[in-house]
Amino acid sequence: MSTVATKELDDVALAAPRAEDLAALLVSKDRPARPNALSTSLTFGWRAVLKIKHVPEQLFDVTAFPIMMVLMYTYLFGGAIAGSPEAYIQALLPGILVMSIVMITMYTGVSVNTDIEKGVFDRFRTLPIWRPSVMVGYLLGDMLRYTLASAVMLTVGLILGFRPDGGVIGVVAGVALLIVFSFAFSWVWTMFGLLLRSEKSVMGVSMMVLFPLTFLSNIFVDPKTMPGWLQAFVNNSPITHLTTAVRELMAGNWPGTELVWSFGWAGLLVLVFGPVTMRLYNRK
Repeated sequence: MSTVATKELDDVALAAPRAEDLAALLVSKDRPARPNALSTSLTFGWRAVLKIKHVPEQLFDVTAFPIMMVLMYTYLFGGAIAGSPEAYIQALLPGILVMSIVMITMYTGVSVNTDIEKGVFDRFRTLPIWRPSVMVGYLLGDMLRYTLASAVMLTVGLILGFRPDGGVIGVVAGVALLIVFSFAFSWVWTMFGLLLRSEKSVMGVSMMVLFPLTFLSNIFVDPKTMPGWLQAFVNNSPITHLTTAVRELMAGNWPGTELVWSFGWAGLLVLVFGPVTMRLYNRK
């Protein structure tokens, strides 16, 4: 009896379960709500912040690099251009702030490319989320880096003698404008991060674009001293418009025309490179 009974019990245990039973187990009646675009973007932004927490060396470019830039250019060019470092830093600091923040936007593309190489993007693409939230999360995380770099540079500038006539409100407005523009400008590097094969390629292309774009502006000197053909380029550069706007805001003025140009360039960058980035992301 024991042998026959045991065989019958084994047959019952191995019998295929009913479809209704499987459906009851696999499909919950109370499904969680699908995350919205804001929550998923903030989640990926928090992921970028956590990466900085676990690899604090990433903060070198927003701490030591800005300090070096302020000290080097203030004491290297201050006496020759303005007569003294104290006089030169009043015009230099807003410009060097723009230059430093715009240059570190390239690390957004580097981060994107690194995640692609590690295969992390393949996992992101399987999630039921708003597709652009992955890219937006990178940019939101980098906005914290831009804010930190701005605070470091302003602190050093105040120690060296920078005195903004616009006060706290003018400084905050200038930094806010710079961060908004940098958010838009970072879409250029997300595109290159998806398009190029390695992070070294991303950095190489970024430097080829950023160095002439930042140095051929009014960050260091007045464009009036330049040749006519160069003035035409410099006066219409987005970096020149941004630098003038930030400089005037910190000086306590309201540069309406330069603000329109700066926001216009930011909007154009997002409209052009945002869709291109998402098209590459969907096809990658």
